[in-house]
Amino acid sequence: MAASRALQEARKHAIPTARIALRGESLLTNPRYNKGTSFTHRERKDFGLTGRLPSGVNTLDEQIERAYEQLSSRHDPLRKNTFLQSLKDQNWVLYFALVSKHLKELVPIIYTPTEADAIAQYSHLFRRSEGLYLTFSDRETMEEEFLEQTVKQGREIDLVVCTDAEAILGIGDQGVGGIAISAAKSVMYTLIGGVDPARSLSVMLDVGTDSEKLLNDRLYVGWKHKRVRGEEYDQFLDKFVQLVRKYYPHSLLHFEDFAAKNAYHLLMRYRNQHAVFNDDIQGTGAVTLACLMAAIGVANDHAHNKKGSLASQRYVIMGAGSAGLGIATQIRDAIATADHVSKEEACGKFWMVDREGLVYDIGEGMAKGVGEIKGRLEGFVRSADEGWKGDVSLLDVVKQVKPTVLIGCSTAAGAFSQEVIQAMMDGGCERPIVFPLSNPSRLVEAKPEDIMNWTNGRALVATGSPFPPVKMHVDGREKEFRIAECNNALIYPGLGFGAVLAKTKELTDKMIVAGAHRLAELSPAIRRRHGKNEDHAGEALLPDFEEAPKINFEIGVAVAEEVVREGDSGVDGLKVTDVRERAKEKVWVPLYADYEYDPKGEVW
Repeated sequence: MAASRALQEARKHAIPTARIALRGESLLTNPRYNKGTSFTHRERKDFGLTGRLPSGVNTLDEQIERAYEQLSSRHDPLRKNTFLQSLKDQNWVLYFALVSKHLKELVPIIYTPTEADAIAQYSHLFRRSEGLYLTFSDRETMEEEFLEQTVKQGREIDLVVCTDAEAILGIGDQGVGGIAISAAKSVMYTLIGGVDPARSLSVMLDVGTDSEKLLNDRLYVGWKHKRVRGEEYDQFLDKFVQLVRKYYPHSLLHFEDFAAKNAYHLLMRYRNQHAVFNDDIQGTGAVTLACLMAAIGVANDHAHNKKGSLASQRYVIMGAGSAGLGIATQIRDAIATADHVSKEEACGKFWMVDREGLVYDIGEGMAKGVGEIKGRLEGFVRSADEGWKGDVSLLDVVKQVKPTVLIGCSTAAGAFSQEVIQAMMDGGCERPIVFPLSNPSRLVEAKPEDIMNWTNGRALVATGSPFPPVKMHVDGREKEFRIAECNNALIYPGLGFGAVLAKTKELTDKMIVAGAHRLAELSPAIRRRHGKNEDHAGEALLPDFEEAPKINFEIGVAVAEEVVREGDSGVDGLKVTDVRERAKEKVWVPLYADYEYDPKGEVW
């Protein structure tokens, strides 16, 4: 496994030494420095631990083995989640080393989907605080509370993950329980992106909740008040953002699980002031863009046509919500960047379809199917002058537009019918690029197996949920097609790592596109084609999630290199040629250091 190989590689290097001021119980209860039974006999004597631990000294590998046995004895996913949360509260190195070794198995336990259940029961499972809680009712003392948990403790922060918990993991408004998604996202940045957990901060912006269930729950631990909105909300968020900018100007500020309206508003308001990122918008768009780049590369090779590009495609996207718009925006910006066309011209290559049909202008500031035209949707609304009338179905659009790319994020199960896919091919598309991305799998627009059968194995497919390989007979022989999973975790930790590595002041479109390009280059389908001078041979368009740590390291390097090229790095004298070595030095790996006692040493 990639994560295990990373640990093995790290062990080849010299074990670092840390000078620690903590002793006794304060050391054993500090998750950053606690080693449990891995404290050596010399360390136990120096730090007042003799008699506080059993006599045996374990290696980290032995601790991982024991912890995994304990974890495996719990069969319910939520109980596994609770066990791992308890382990994280006790010992960071052991926690991250265990999850790294069993990455593909345990990420669904510590993140989606199991974390959603833990968040929903947060007030009934509460054990200890796990981040910074900033509450609207205490807004006058926000700076004091922020400083107490950061600057006054001598903390250096590279990453801040915040949420107001209005749109959590498909389960909606979860109030103060949202702190768990901020913490889980921070974990993913460490686990897959190599960001030092001591340099990340998880924040809950408690502006109330509109959940009657939570407001009527006597055990609810958040602020029992309806959600604050409008100008008061904006002022509260702005005060927080300005604190981050003031005290940690080179940090990455990640907005997580805000409702779509606020998510776009915050991203647009601050993206030119600070390095900010929204995974729901930019991460989804970036991983889809990378998958698309790989698919175009494969299609070009098959057709012996090297002129195919992002700008030469025609895109039909079913789903005009935040995910669909995020994907369309990211691809549009990449077209503008890579093919040197205006964003307005790039918008003309997209047709957005919702459940009621094509989104087009019907006059007086209104669009068919979505109502009022505003915000980011505006550029993607088709003109009625093109001849559209009434409800224009997906099939009607495909027949008239003759798209080369069909993307679904509508949760309209089965929307990509055989007739729709056949219409793509009838329109002259030799290798249709079809991405049914809706989650969960029961809501997917079309099953990969069906798409491949309908196209005799010619389609290039990626999904939003994991699907097994498709086995079928093509031209008289059995062939297996691996289906790429468009998983945001294949790119956003690397985007974040690259941003903090180069200390960028902004996370620009070019930086995100650079990360997407690097991910596309690492596509198994592209590597197979280049390595053997043949078609993609059924390989997936994106790497397997098991490779995520290695892949995100490469993405981080690509992003940091672009930061340097743009002249936006906050690291004095950093050159493009220096980035990879700096990345190797900065990536955090869960290994124990040797401790020496120093009363003036580290305490956090």
